[in-house]
Amino acid sequence: MNLNQVTLPVKDMPAATEFYLKLGFTQIVDTPHYARFQCPEGEATFSLSLNEEDFSNGAVIYFEHQGLDLWVTELKQKGINFEQEPTDQSYLWREAVLSDPSGNKIKLYWAGENRLNPPWRVDKHAQ
Repeated sequence: MNLNQVTLPVKDMPAATEFYLKLGFTQIVDTPHYARFQCPEGEATFSLSLNEEDFSNGAVIYFEHQGLDLWVTELKQKGINFEQEPTDQSYLWREAVLSDPSGNKIKLYWAGENRLNPPWRVDKHAQ
């Protein structure tokens, strides 16, 4: 099994599309009510769905990049605003936090080996 995609609600499709293109994603579907993007590395995709009604999305979408600090610097030069600069977290990830134009929370991060193998990883053989 593999995760296919995550779909985020957006209030303004053109503004959201422009935002994700600035982040460096490749757009593979473009309609007035739906857009789909491929990540620059690998085959992962995510999509946007137009939702003109008020909504509150509690989900957080994470995008991983080994060169996090340089990526954040480049995005700031493109006019992207961050709520949190790259910061080392207690759970051994380095994260920067921002929101898209519709208020969806995004974390850009680098976790390296700790993403799949943190020191506290569950040992399925011990259960």
